[in-house]
Amino acid sequence: MVTRWGMTVPLAGIPLADHAAVFAALTDAGFTDFWSSEVNGTDAFTPLTLASAWQPEARLGTAITPVYTRGPGLLAMTAAALAEAAPGRFQLGIGASSPVVVGDWNAADFTQPFARSRDMLRFLRAALAGETVDQSYETFQVRRFRLERPPATPPGLLLAALRPGMLRLAAAEADGVILNWLAAGDVPQALAEAKTDNPDFDVVARIFVCPTEDAAYARTVGRRMIAAYLTVPAYLEFHRWLGREPVLAPMWKAWAAGDRKAALAAIPDEVVDDLIVHGTPEQCRAHVTRYAEAGVKVPVMALLPTPDLEKGGPAALTALISGLSRP
Repeated sequence: MVTRWGMTVPLAGIPLADHAAVFAALTDAGFTDFWSSEVNGTDAFTPLTLASAWQPEARLGTAITPVYTRGPGLLAMTAAALAEAAPGRFQLGIGASSPVVVGDWNAADFTQPFARSRDMLRFLRAALAGETVDQSYETFQVRRFRLERPPATPPGLLLAALRPGMLRLAAAEADGVILNWLAAGDVPQALAEAKTDNPDFDVVARIFVCPTEDAAYARTVGRRMIAAYLTVPAYLEFHRWLGREPVLAPMWKAWAAGDRKAALAAIPDEVVDDLIVHGTPEQCRAHVTRYAEAGVKVPVMALLPTPDLEKGGPAALTALISGLSRP
């Protein structure tokens, strides 16, 4: 039995002000967790703040907050405020993000991602415990910082990780790991690197779900996402490490040559079907359950829009949520 069952919020196409009903429907269907992302939509914390008030039993988490786009003190203050609003229910997931998000959109230098993630993790551990931090880290310095309102229950700190170095760092110094863009069958390989004796170590996975029986539509959406993400160097190397170079090399070659159409066409159906969950709600639920069976403690769905959802309105969303409910 899966004990935690998550959804990425907010849902596309629904204003934040209207999410009280969404959170209620998800909770009624057995979703225990609401997790946010932070790319170029909402920030990571506002949707969770609303959820903390509207669903006072829900677990909350960020997957992820970038380690470059806020200064250390501001990130600690933001996390502390949400931990105070939702005591014992919030986990802070941090990660390196990407050169586009960090550099192109936030005017920060995307340098030394491993060291920056490690340093931020160590700083947050001390700061959120209420300590005065006066420290020179490898990638930044903090002078005499102390939270005015340290949370009574500090949030768990989770680290987004792809390859062995970051996976080992998560196991050694974080309270859990966040996985992304991998198939259910890839989970054991990742967890073999994130070895830990801590029985409370959390394993969270963000799983893209396209709930439609139109396989051609789902694969078209999936190919666009795969081409956009898995050509980013960190994800490219991740899937090379996972052993997908033979099937993804034609896409990488076409993309590097500037032939986007050929790159999309080069992605095999089986790769899309492994990385993008699609089908009926019940089929999607069964596929997501395979991640849990492989070792994921908190499977977190990220719903992709479909024509059925757009046409069906609130009734279609309610039916979908019911079909995706916790097994």
